[in-house]
Amino acid sequence: MKDTIYESKFCDEMAKYYSYDGAKALFNFLEESDPDMEFDPIAIRCDFDEYNNLKECLKEYDNLEIETIDELRDHTTVIEVEGLDSIIIQAF
Repeated sequence: MKDTIYESKFCDEMAKYYSYDGAKALFNFLEESDPDMEFDPIAIRCDFDEYNNLKECLKEYDNLEIETIDELRDHTTVIEVEGLDSIIIQAF
């Protein structure tokens, strides 16, 4: 049995873990990547992290000596949150 999850329901649920704008960006990314994926909020939460800005993200991964968003993209998926400095990355 499958249930279609629309953007508003996805964002309402995922706003427990991400900013609302971040949840919207993540929804759009996931929908484009795999429109038939099952909605599993725990798995999504384990796979993606949101940071307020690139600098905050790079502090966590300082052992990789990444300095730019393009270098970060060489290591993982980066989703930029429109209108904000926030980014969501696929955990690696």
